[in-house]
Amino acid sequence: MNRYGYADKNIGLQEEEGVRANRGMQKKTFQERGIEYAGELAEENCRDLERILEWNIENGIGFYRITSSFIPWHNRYELGELPNYETIEEVLGRIGERAEKHNIRLTFHPGHFVKLASPTESVVEKAVNELDVHGKILDLMGAEKNPYNSINIHIGAHYSDKEATGRRFCENYRRLSESARKRLTVENDDKESLWSVSELIDAVHERIGIPVVYDRLHHRFFGRGMTHEEAARAAADTWDERPIIHYSESRQEHGEEETRAQSHSDYVEGPIRTYGTGADVMIEAKAKEKAVLRYRDSA
Repeated sequence: MNRYGYADKNIGLQEEEGVRANRGMQKKTFQERGIEYAGELAEENCRDLERILEWNIENGIGFYRITSSFIPWHNRYELGELPNYETIEEVLGRIGERAEKHNIRLTFHPGHFVKLASPTESVVEKAVNELDVHGKILDLMGAEKNPYNSINIHIGAHYSDKEATGRRFCENYRRLSESARKRLTVENDDKESLWSVSELIDAVHERIGIPVVYDRLHHRFFGRGMTHEEAARAAADTWDERPIIHYSESRQEHGEEETRAQSHSDYVEGPIRTYGTGADVMIEAKAKEKAVLRYRDSA
């Protein structure tokens, strides 16, 4: 049975209980208040992440993408340096145990600034650090080191030479910690000049074996001649674990013709097709968990 999930924020919990796992601070505040305050915010975020997980369990949602912002400025220090690290470790451990017990799939999707294929060394170093931190967090949750608990990214650019960019991505992938490397997946883009499912399979999966995530809306803008079904099945074949599909609908599909074609709608109407792949579906809609409940309960 396919599981439907949502990403980052639980709107209902935030409105009703003030639950939000993405508390952060500006650079100036971090410089003034330092790692102690970062630890305070991180602990609050972890406890609220635990509350979100409990809500997901109560409401039968078995797939959730954790915000990458729940440990503020985590690329500026080692997690073990946080003054309250033991408490954070304990909470994350509980989250992992509950997720495993209730068969909840937890994943990450770091931001567009993670450019592992960049030709600039400093940018690559930041990307490696960011991905390694995500791997460490999943380790603290007790997650197995495989793409079931994926860390999903885009290649994100072509740097005027796609062949060289693909090779560079694969070379820099080998610089990652085992915790990040074994969980890494890569997703197709929404621009003609960037990376399609077929290109990711050829340039990345065939070289280093990491799985490809099929994004339905992105594929809609260009597919290099592949139908949605062909792309979804081809991407699914790159997985040893249960595949992940991203599903969203454009606001234009909902009659908002003046909006940007790539803009996600608040809710989705479907039908969501997984083409027999058995994939878990990340519903990327502005209404978050409300979109999942509405679609699931009406399907």
